[in-house]
Amino acid sequence: MDLRSFRNPKLVRQVVKDLSEYRNEVKIMEVCGTHTMAIGKWGIRKLIPENIKLISGPGCPVCVTPSSVIDELINLEGVTIASFGDLLRLPGSIGNLEQARAKGLDVHTIYSPLEALELSKQKETLFVGIGFETTIPGIAYTISEAHRLKLTDFSVLSLGKLIAPALDALLSDKQIEIDGFILPGHVSVITGTDAYSFMPEKYRVGGVVTGFEPLDIVVGIQKLLGQMTRPQIINEYSRAVTKKGNQNAQAMIERIFEVSNAFWRGLGKIPSSGLIIRDEYSQFDASKKYGLMVESPEVSLAACQSAPASVSNVSANCRCGDILKGKIIPIECALFNSECTPDNPLGPCMVSSEGSCAAYYLYERGYQ
Repeated sequence: MDLRSFRNPKLVRQVVKDLSEYRNEVKIMEVCGTHTMAIGKWGIRKLIPENIKLISGPGCPVCVTPSSVIDELINLEGVTIASFGDLLRLPGSIGNLEQARAKGLDVHTIYSPLEALELSKQKETLFVGIGFETTIPGIAYTISEAHRLKLTDFSVLSLGKLIAPALDALLSDKQIEIDGFILPGHVSVITGTDAYSFMPEKYRVGGVVTGFEPLDIVVGIQKLLGQMTRPQIINEYSRAVTKKGNQNAQAMIERIFEVSNAFWRGLGKIPSSGLIIRDEYSQFDASKKYGLMVESPEVSLAACQSAPASVSNVSANCRCGDILKGKIIPIECALFNSECTPDNPLGPCMVSSEGSCAAYYLYERGYQ
């Protein structure tokens, strides 16, 4: 498929022209970090009418990871910690993993969970398993391989989270006003569109699954606006997403993990939104192996308030929690682009390349 057609300026302008005919005020939330970056990169907010507000939700795994995770990992000794890169800069109350590595902690940046298996052949290795449904199947497969190979020096700290329960939690919060959702493309490849059927049925709020090209996004907005009076779930990304999703990947997840409650930084405890390793594979469960306590409700509900300013001083003014809920946009945080920048991130929304603050900093610092 030639993706150039999805970047055709003439087609994009035509859809934007159609959007200008919509007169009502509407607030649309995207819940995928890649969408957040794409909206900024393509200047979508500047293209569409001002009455159509695009806000970012909890679509970044690093952003919703409790800072207590970092504190627990920093205190480990004699273990190689393997992690995806963004997590290394996530602030804990006593610093981050990048700073701890500079002081001698054995931390490796990897791009696939399978790399952690290779590391474990040299030294006891803990893989920090963060992510949504997009990355969870790969983590599950890695645990399956560790079991098949009878490895003893490998474990996973299971921090995977499920998107649909988070959307349910957002919609049930009466203080949050959302008229519709741009639903995640990558996650939906795994879950399928059926995962969101509860939204129009339970809350009378619709959603559109879209891709990441400019035409994908504006057409997704157009289709979402067209079904406001009769909410439904629409698949605008049919070249990759199906109704039922990737059932082999779903089966792999179910084989290795069971659903549990989980704490989301900024959102609090969300029922049935996390995954823990099943008892059959408990020898690979790092939380049991090392007695890690990583989901303190006090830390999670405090959103960013445990993020350090200048390494260890707490910044109580970080508003990443409100940003994740769509209550404000990044430029409304007093720390944004002053004390808090990608070079000196005070909160998780600025840490990750998929965080909404990082996206605004890169593409939309002048947006009002």
